[in-house]
Amino acid sequence: MKLLFSEQHADYSKYSYSYAIWALPEPGETPADLFNAGFLPASHQLDRFYLCRQIRVNLEQFELSSENRRILRKGQGINVELVPRDKFDYTPARRQFFKSYADAKFGPDVMSCERLDSLFAHPVISHVLVFTDGQTGAEIGVAALYLEGTSLAYYYYAFYDLSHPLRSLGMFMMTAAVELFAGRGCRRLYLGTCYSDSALYKTQFAGVEFFNGFRWSASLAELKHLLQREQAPAGRHLLETEAYRAEFYPGGLAELAAASQLQVRTK
Repeated sequence: MKLLFSEQHADYSKYSYSYAIWALPEPGETPADLFNAGFLPASHQLDRFYLCRQIRVNLEQFELSSENRRILRKGQGINVELVPRDKFDYTPARRQFFKSYADAKFGPDVMSCERLDSLFAHPVISHVLVFTDGQTGAEIGVAALYLEGTSLAYYYYAFYDLSHPLRSLGMFMMTAAVELFAGRGCRRLYLGTCYSDSALYKTQFAGVEFFNGFRWSASLAELKHLLQREQAPAGRHLLETEAYRAEFYPGGLAELAAASQLQVRTK
């Protein structure tokens, strides 16, 4: 992959010079290679990715917990079907349902109709999970996915009936997806970013990991440390913070470098 570093605000007083890090796939690479290196898609064409703190489930280590089973029991009677995108009828009614959901959850027009159209017309969505009421046949939710063989599944967007009697419908959909792809022999399921406590629901699965900027970590204590740090006034950048290094990487810079997923080779 080729990396591009896009400048953000600098803080000269703290020697902090921030960059948004983009990755562009090279010939012979697939999106799975970039996901595995900590990047998520930045374009619907899968031609640009961005580095971020994201969550995934190592499905080779996944097994249902008592809480997972409780959530699935609540959704008994809901059917789940995996549909290739080219077999999914993106009707005006579905478009309006997705738009109404997005307006209610994210804010009016945060996701425009044009963005929705682009989402369902490009390779970032390869499949959808369709959730229907087993008794009435009514469609109650759809999860938009990117799948790459058994290497990965990316749970990108979920749209569901916010008035459904099952108040944990969104959590049921995600839990059902984790169980489904584990059963299909998929290696990893990616669940998006985690920058606030409100995203910690994504960590309710055995085998969960997060990308911390240089490696995948299974330490929820480390993740919660980073979330608490988000609430504090801006200070030194993370790897300069002695308390962080002492608690999670006492081996110092050598341990950090050895753990890094990324390596630059000069020609």
